[in-house]
Amino acid sequence: MNRRVLLCLLVVAGLTQSLPGAGQERPLADVFQAVDPAVVEVLAAHRGPAGEGGAEQTASLGSGFLISRDGRIMTAAHVVEVADRVAVRFVTGEVAGARILALDPHADVALVQAEAVPAGIEPVALGNSDAVRVGEQVFVIGAPYGISHSLSVGHVSARRTTGQLLGGIEGVELLQTDAAINQGNSGGPMFSTRGEVVGIVSSILSASGGSQGIGFVVTSNLAMRLLIDEPTAWSGLKGRLVEGELARALNLPQRAGILVEAVAAGSPASALGLRAGSLAADIAGEKLTLGGDVILAVHGIRIGEPDFRRRIREHGRELGDHQRFELELLRGGAVITLGSTPTAVGNR
Repeated sequence: MNRRVLLCLLVVAGLTQSLPGAGQERPLADVFQAVDPAVVEVLAAHRGPAGEGGAEQTASLGSGFLISRDGRIMTAAHVVEVADRVAVRFVTGEVAGARILALDPHADVALVQAEAVPAGIEPVALGNSDAVRVGEQVFVIGAPYGISHSLSVGHVSARRTTGQLLGGIEGVELLQTDAAINQGNSGGPMFSTRGEVVGIVSSILSASGGSQGIGFVVTSNLAMRLLIDEPTAWSGLKGRLVEGELARALNLPQRAGILVEAVAAGSPASALGLRAGSLAADIAGEKLTLGGDVILAVHGIRIGEPDFRRRIREHGRELGDHQRFELELLRGGAVITLGSTPTAVGNR
């Protein structure tokens, strides 16, 4: 090999080593600066159970992230599912009203539409969560305890399903992480080191109420399917599945039902006439809100039947504009039926 060829090879090798992204990932600080502007605080106002002075107004704070330039934002379902009003606060400090486009309470994912997006804020990319490996470094951005745009770093600890964690519940795919997650992080993004969202923060396991290194995020692929590809309509209902001994204690005429604990004002559930509970109770260690309706069936599909959640979701997508939507309820000890057309209970 002559000296000229050798010199060329050395120059090319030196250039390759100095090129950003060639065989190495960007520094975390650079990735954070690139994606942080797309992260938002999600502000939700709703009514709590009625006390002596009437319904209590409460507020919740979560996180979310911009996925499109027209203002679509992903967050956690439990942050907004029974909200009477929703707003988002951007990194600029600007606040915009938002409406709920889709929501799946079982998977704990939601999609909201902001009324406006400040100039210069770019959406983040959704990554392929199937490609994420246990042991990979990840980071979370959110508003723990209201301290916005906070970064925490960790690793993917495991792949889980809700069936593995809770038992007997239709499995929702989760990534477990040791990145610090606290109240206010819910709905925020978990990023790969490439700056792609691979999960939406959902919950933690904790004896203290704060982060103890066991957090769970819903995978980005599942969120994409339930919110974009096959969107699940928002109902404005917070329900609690009751079965077994609890169902018998509530005198349900079947093995399971959905206890209606809260209904958002102006929501499809409100338009349908569903009544929420108002009496806080503790039964066999379970905190419940009693006094509301108990849903027994949705368009003939019995609560507690095999795969009932998926069947109800698919039936809702198949309803035509003029088909009647029916619920069978237990109200005040009597079984009644409520019904409406989908156009009367559409998303707000």
